[in-house]
Amino acid sequence: MAEKHYFLLRGDFGRAKPELYPVPYDYLDIASTPGVRAAQEASGSGEFWANFEGDRPSDRLPREAAAFIAERDSLYIATVSESGWPYVQHRGGPPGFIRVLDEKTLAIPDFRGNRQYISTGNLATDDRAALILMDYPNRRRLKIYAHIEAKDLTADPELAAKVALPGYRAKIERGLIMHLVAFDWNCPQHITPRFGEAELAPALAPLRARLEALEAENQSLRAKLAAKEG
Repeated sequence: MAEKHYFLLRGDFGRAKPELYPVPYDYLDIASTPGVRAAQEASGSGEFWANFEGDRPSDRLPREAAAFIAERDSLYIATVSESGWPYVQHRGGPPGFIRVLDEKTLAIPDFRGNRQYISTGNLATDDRAALILMDYPNRRRLKIYAHIEAKDLTADPELAAKVALPGYRAKIERGLIMHLVAFDWNCPQHITPRFGEAELAPALAPLRARLEALEAENQSLRAKLAAKEG
């Protein structure tokens, strides 16, 4: 039976009543290796982590997580090579390029890049991967453990249609199917808010309108001044 866990919201292990919120114990069961537990013991948090109680399955995406994923325009994928070295790669696309096929399955188009195929090669020998999806403006972070399989889209027209991005200028070489093992919402600590053009547009709209009005007024005054001088 899997352990039950709670996550310490502020990382303050010395508090008499620390702020806790429940997290998927499945995720921590995977992450909590003997080495991790030894590090917890050495840092004085071993007893805290060993005495969790809680129960929230993490092998299926609830509606909130699925909606969060469907809005993202990038993610980070960590794989491990045959030499044991980890490799982290950024994958991006237009918002919604990560398809939520069902509550346990995601898919993305694998675009042609620098043609090193490091992640592709790593996944061919070990399909386990760790994903991080960020929402910088709202300081949210979703972590995922998954098995990833590369699919030849010429042999799977149904998947090809699902990951297609009409109008997006990129060559899709294959589809990547991500089979969820566990997920975990991370705390917002130390996430610096960053804003893209889409987030800034509403805030900048009044300023741009004001600048346009001032430019029009300036042109009108220049025209009147030129008419007087002429």
